[in-house]
Amino acid sequence: MTWPRLWRDPEPKPAYDAVIVGGGGHGLATAYYLAKEHGITNVAVLEKGWLGGGNTARNTTVIRSNYLWDESAAIYEFSLKLWEGLSRDLNFNVMLSQRGVLNLAHNLHDRREAIRRVHANRLNGIDAEWLDPTAVRAFCPILNIDAGARYPVLGATLQRRGGVARHDAVAWGYARAADARGVDLIQNCAVTGLRRNGGRIAGVETSRGFIKAGKVGIVAAGHNSVLAAMAGIRLPIESHPLQALVSEPIKPVLDCVVMSNAVHVYVSQSDKGELVMGAGIDGFNSYAQRGSFPVIEAQMGAVIALFPIFSRLRMMRSWGGIVDVCPDASPIIGKLPVDGLYLNGGWGTGGFKATPGSGFVFAHTIANDAPHPLAAPFSLERFTTGALIDEHGAAAVAH
Repeated sequence: MTWPRLWRDPEPKPAYDAVIVGGGGHGLATAYYLAKEHGITNVAVLEKGWLGGGNTARNTTVIRSNYLWDESAAIYEFSLKLWEGLSRDLNFNVMLSQRGVLNLAHNLHDRREAIRRVHANRLNGIDAEWLDPTAVRAFCPILNIDAGARYPVLGATLQRRGGVARHDAVAWGYARAADARGVDLIQNCAVTGLRRNGGRIAGVETSRGFIKAGKVGIVAAGHNSVLAAMAGIRLPIESHPLQALVSEPIKPVLDCVVMSNAVHVYVSQSDKGELVMGAGIDGFNSYAQRGSFPVIEAQMGAVIALFPIFSRLRMMRSWGGIVDVCPDASPIIGKLPVDGLYLNGGWGTGGFKATPGSGFVFAHTIANDAPHPLAAPFSLERFTTGALIDEHGAAAVAH
């Protein structure tokens, strides 16, 4: 049997109205919404490898919107609402599972800040609850909340609409839908330079030749700063490895997502039975898709302290992605100092959950040469005005 292709494999045309550099979830979503919402279909998505093969394929797929500051809460909640209708919109099952996300509190500071975030979320119309230890045990019975535990659980925030989705299905769904609207998805096409005509972008140099473009959007996750430098722009971004791993598969025992910023681990169980676990970024800068063993060792200690029943499980495989992190742990979405050049990056550990909303507002920004209202606070200029959006507490290790 010959399986039908989900999208075409075209040769690049000499020129496009818009070129999106990066064929991950954010880039594909941007192209889809450019075509669907703005009627701009003469678009190419350029991917140096295969579609969805970068950070989209290398994350822990957690989805939530319980961020602290109004600006972050607005864009992540907008994204979550798009997630809730995404399978229907794309006519492709992205396997969204709204199983609930617990953020644990292990000390008085954790507890105070968690309750503060619950109130902030509710003021923004986002579902949020505070659970005391008894309620935490009822929601997640296998979690160790004994008073004598190494990391006692003093409570947790709960976002019931949070959960997980299938990462590759998201990429494939957006790719198929964008292709159906005429977008060219060009794989194995590395961008090697950005050509300027004075103060305006002229197009992109690639491993498959020069492509002229009226507008260029950079959406390349850990390599955004490298691409921007090709146009002579220095970004306030650092790239770090972020590791994750899965255990051997077991029967269903964990039906929610559990996160702990204090002990640096987050864990959920996949439909195949594997425990999917992540932790914090490696401290060193790198463009390699692997990290150091001490991070894995520390997250294993943390997860066993929280879930003693996992102590005899074996790790099946681990991997790493490259996250680009801004000084305030919030993204940059908007115009760059070169006319016709735009950036969507710096998402740090929050990229996957923002995929639909990020693509939607970035498409609006490119189409109108002006920021979407939800994206306006995330402009590059905030690093000179001082209007930072400090989400280190809400981002922390939480993917």
